[in-house]
Amino acid sequence: MSSDLTPMMRQYLDVKEQHKDAILFFRLGDFYEMFFDDATEAARILHITLTSRGAGKGGKVPMCGLPHHAADNYIARLIRHGRKVAICDQVEEPAPGKKIVKRQVTRIITPGTFIADDLLDESVNNYILSFNADGGNFGLAYADISTGEFRVTELDNREDLFSELYRISPAECLIPESFSKGKGSQQFMDVNLGAITVNDDWLFDYDLSLKEIKNHFLVESLEGFGCQDLPLAVGAAGALLKYLKNTQKSRLNNINVISTYRASQFMTMDRNSYRHLELTRNQEDFSATGTLLEVLDKTRTPMGKRKLKRWISCPLLDTEEIKARLDAVQYFYDSGECRKNVRDLLKEIYDIERLSNKVSLGKANARDMVALSSSLGNIAKLRDSITGEVPSRIRGTVLGMDDFKDVIGWMESCLAPEPPNVLKEGGLIRDGYDPRLDELRYLVTNGKDWVTGLQKREIERTGISSLKIGFNRVFGYYIEVTKAKLDAVPTDYIRKQTLVNAERFITPELKEQESRIIGAEERIKNMEYEIFCRLRDKVGAEIERLKRTADCVAELDVLSDLAEVAVVNRYSRPMVNEGSGLRVIEGRHPVLEKILKDKEFVPNDIRMDAGHSRIFIITGSNMAGKSTYIRQIALITIMAQMGGFVPAKEAEIGVVDRIFTRVGASDRLYRGMSTFMVEMLETANILNNATGRSLIILDEIGRGTSTFDGVSIAWAVVEFIHHRLSGAKAMFATHYHELTELAGVMKGIKNYHLTVQEWGDEIVFLYKVAEGTCDESFGIHVAKLAGMPPGVISRARAILNNLQKDSFTGNIRWRFSEEQKREGKQFDLFEDFSREHPIIGRIREMDVNRLTPLEALGKMAEFKKELSEDGKR
Repeated sequence: MSSDLTPMMRQYLDVKEQHKDAILFFRLGDFYEMFFDDATEAARILHITLTSRGAGKGGKVPMCGLPHHAADNYIARLIRHGRKVAICDQVEEPAPGKKIVKRQVTRIITPGTFIADDLLDESVNNYILSFNADGGNFGLAYADISTGEFRVTELDNREDLFSELYRISPAECLIPESFSKGKGSQQFMDVNLGAITVNDDWLFDYDLSLKEIKNHFLVESLEGFGCQDLPLAVGAAGALLKYLKNTQKSRLNNINVISTYRASQFMTMDRNSYRHLELTRNQEDFSATGTLLEVLDKTRTPMGKRKLKRWISCPLLDTEEIKARLDAVQYFYDSGECRKNVRDLLKEIYDIERLSNKVSLGKANARDMVALSSSLGNIAKLRDSITGEVPSRIRGTVLGMDDFKDVIGWMESCLAPEPPNVLKEGGLIRDGYDPRLDELRYLVTNGKDWVTGLQKREIERTGISSLKIGFNRVFGYYIEVTKAKLDAVPTDYIRKQTLVNAERFITPELKEQESRIIGAEERIKNMEYEIFCRLRDKVGAEIERLKRTADCVAELDVLSDLAEVAVVNRYSRPMVNEGSGLRVIEGRHPVLEKILKDKEFVPNDIRMDAGHSRIFIITGSNMAGKSTYIRQIALITIMAQMGGFVPAKEAEIGVVDRIFTRVGASDRLYRGMSTFMVEMLETANILNNATGRSLIILDEIGRGTSTFDGVSIAWAVVEFIHHRLSGAKAMFATHYHELTELAGVMKGIKNYHLTVQEWGDEIVFLYKVAEGTCDESFGIHVAKLAGMPPGVISRARAILNNLQKDSFTGNIRWRFSEEQKREGKQFDLFEDFSREHPIIGRIREMDVNRLTPLEALGKMAEFKKELSEDGKR
């Protein structure tokens, strides 16, 4: 079979055999071509024409192709469809007599290793994560090769693992083959992990990984990175490094440090809390619209945007670190002119983080280098713009920024001011940088002037005024004469090409000059490319300085951004301490108040502590604002612990170690789980993982089942939090008014409600929180506001009146106590209560004025006996 194929097609198949899991882009001239099944699949995804190509005696095979200069756009589309792409380039120039040039795969592009910065979302890290497990312990390593970030950690339970995976949201995840076949893998797959790549187990081996890490970072021990006692994380990190080197075909010089962290450094939020609170992406289309990130993000640089997102996702627990951030925000809050100058300068700085990493990886073009040079030129101005007494956090950040005078000098003296996008067509290097290059350019320029002079001389010699000298890649320089003037052509002209209306000629003199010009042009292109590569390598060697400065710029961007947002939105500085209290005066929902625009948001207070006021039962009408109130408290806590100002007149926050939320209804039908089952799973997670310093937000627990079951579960959940989670603060929004009785029997439980004003058959929502209970939900009023048909509304009112005639009676505490059981007849909700009981009729017929006291007592005993017998039926 292979003997029937052309040499080029055999070469293709040899390369493809080594990369079966990727679509192979095979370089042929100025195009990348795909063949066989790759062509069929790529044509379908990319919507490009599927054609065919002769493959030798075997006939034709499917083929499609695309221009090499447009490859990144097509690669991005394939990546979004979860495919990998192997780039096979020509690695030698064609030579006379050589039938086929050498080709090899120069990189493999996967969802987690795509670094085309113009196609990546500048506000989001493109993480690739490696996962390692041993029983109930887990090791994680993740990297963003576009920024050089490389982080590792270990976790000792599944819920913390899922929370961390959701927070990281990798574009690609590497997992061991044995784990992919295990029982727990499906639950793992349900988390947002992007593309899954299964690797051999041996790649995660501790000893091999340790050796890989030491060799890469050129160290004798991992103690300097703080991960020497994290064997699972080391296994994950080693597997990730090997995978990245295999796909990038490079040393990965931009990954020069491992950052080890512990989950205990940051507030833990489970995946449901990230989702319910809509911190960085909404639940509708997963964009940032309508999220806390959208409200806070007025940053000026891409690296600032990414850092702000990390701060929102990882609120701090260390009060000193929080205070340091707050002091820095306060500086910019108070210094309006400084804040403006800093933010104006930040606008002029490109994505230094990604640009410098492209340089280090050898992927940057000349325009990238010019953008980097321009950005670095603003660093010194940025440093000088920060004046006066500055907090230690800002002082350290400023001192961490390098002015890069040497690096800027290298690039400015070498690179042309406006270089082309491609690297091998010349125009990269500034005149005067290299004498040899200037000499070749002089030769080309004068040579072209010589050609222009030759044309003028030939017109004079031949008398052919329309004669012109042109050039193309096939024939080189030529003299073109129209057919009407062919009789005037001199005898020393050599015919080269015949056109419809003209003839093309050459002369020995013209060909000799052509050789000199073209030879010089090729040498110029090669020399410029060599000079550029040397410069890129030289700048890339400064990656550590560049990354450190990029991080400092990002920090200044975030700090000044938080101050700007605080000024514009009237935020105040919170007090964050080690206490157990949570006090907010005139707090507002940061997102909703921006959405309302023309309406004024109604602020509310909260005062909670670990003793007398730690569990709030919150009742109120539908649409009265219960969910908004409890969520805004969670968001204010997150904003305070990330080091930002908060939407409140005053706030004092005792550090919260975990926030849990159970909000809204959802189901997982694809896994056979009902809405209620999902609700119970999420609630169980909260009860099993919350601590005495946690903040728990519960909205409508138990509503997915029958009323009695729901009330019972909700009651038991509140009891559990009260008895078992001593110190935990919880806010419980509910329509089960029976739960308000808990405040009378358990210390630390308080009742609050959202107020409404009744006006005839109408209600007005006041959105104000007040102590006490609300006995009505006003659900029918809300249904009317929603546009329910009038007939449905009137019938609902009639049914409600019937239900209220046989409403719950008795002592609520007695009904829910564990020792007692309440017996009674179950009534028909839709029974016609207008029908009178017979005893009522008999009472009406009695003449009470003629009854003696003894007869009256006898009648009462008779009626009581009859009613008792009715109750037993």
